[in-house]
Amino acid sequence: MESNLSTSFLLVGLFGNTTHTTLLYTLTFIIFLMALAGNALLILLIYSEPRLWTPMYSFISQLSLMDLLYISVTVPKMLVGQVTGDHTISPAGCGIQMFFYLTLAGAEFFLLSAMAYDRYAAICRPLHYPLLMNQRVCRLLVSGCWLLGALDGLLLTPITMSFPFCKSRKILSFFCEAPALLRLSCSDVSLYKMLMYLCCVLMLLVPTLVISSSYTLILLLIHSTSSAEGRRKALATCSSHMTVVLLFFGAAIYTYMLPGSYRTAQQDVMVSAFYTILTPVLNPLIYSLRNRDVTAALRSLLQSRRPLPRVLRGSTWE
Repeated sequence: MESNLSTSFLLVGLFGNTTHTTLLYTLTFIIFLMALAGNALLILLIYSEPRLWTPMYSFISQLSLMDLLYISVTVPKMLVGQVTGDHTISPAGCGIQMFFYLTLAGAEFFLLSAMAYDRYAAICRPLHYPLLMNQRVCRLLVSGCWLLGALDGLLLTPITMSFPFCKSRKILSFFCEAPALLRLSCSDVSLYKMLMYLCCVLMLLVPTLVISSSYTLILLLIHSTSSAEGRRKALATCSSHMTVVLLFFGAAIYTYMLPGSYRTAQQDVMVSAFYTILTPVLNPLIYSLRNRDVTAALRSLLQSRRPLPRVLRGSTWE
């Protein structure tokens, strides 16, 4: 038992020894429940409302699924540890948590770029849209996003967990995150940090190029459009997605690309909390409150007395 404890890691938690810890963790638990309910409701709406059976909403449902899993990988362990007083996590548990976290984060990067391409095809190539974004293409894009995310997790997790950790077993975070673990290693990790930096650059470079190119072409088209109504619709369609992109990519660039000398461990924890806890609860609000189709589907669902259609019904777009 003692040997197990000596090899286990100790998660410091989100708030450490600050005052009003119980209140802060209760608030975190409420946010966690809101994220679960919001994303689950958005998925349910998309798969139960025929008007939402389109490529754009198929991608949004995948984003909600990723956010739902994303927050479930990190927050429950932290909350259970706060209740039971056991903040330890085994090396195996740490590796599993890191793998799923990296997989979901990587998949979300590429999914956001697929969503940007979808908006480009819908706005700039409307006549070819049914061919460019048919059901088969959407499935391939979604599958590719999950596959590339899993590749990221499989590449970084085994290497990170293979380093000897002899400085301390105390992780200055509320979950097993690669930058926080590397601070505990007693070996030279400078080469690995460089490789991880290059990997993150590639993981961010391709989605950033796709997103920036798509929205540059969209903005050029909007600028040349004489119809004020057309401009308004195009901007309304893209604004929600751009908000999510800025939130998620901004936090990821700070954590994995900004040199460690420019930030502290406490700042890393706060940024990690932002994109692992707050972003999953904000995304459903961004895509529902600013989207007429979603709000209309929710209104009809609340007003209707008939039971919900079966969620597993197939999509009907061409």
